[in-house]
Amino acid sequence: MDGTLTKPLVFVYNANSGLGNALLDSVHKILDPNTYNCNLCAITFGFFSEHKKWKEFRKESGLEMEFLHLDEFKKRYPNEKQDRESFPQVFILKEGKLQVFLRKGEINDMKSQEDLILAIQAKLS
Repeated sequence: MDGTLTKPLVFVYNANSGLGNALLDSVHKILDPNTYNCNLCAITFGFFSEHKKWKEFRKESGLEMEFLHLDEFKKRYPNEKQDRESFPQVFILKEGKLQVFLRKGEINDMKSQEDLILAIQAKLS
């Protein structure tokens, strides 16, 4: 990618912010991955840190990316009428408005960080 995208991608996890929530999510992800409700979290983060390939892509892509937990998204974009069942999602910010870039169903069908990277590259090309 040439990094010329000036419109940021806004990634919204189906999880709330905070250390306590992060610990609970990590334990849930490991103990019962089939019922874990944020595939975006599972794809991009392991138990302790961000997955290596995803981190490299994020840093080297030249793309502007913003990552928000659900509670942060609602504070930052209070006019967005999305219920919790709509997440995780990825939006693209165009002319000050969020447009869906990757829907929950697309994200939930992904099996790996490579799937996410390929989907982003395909949608941007």
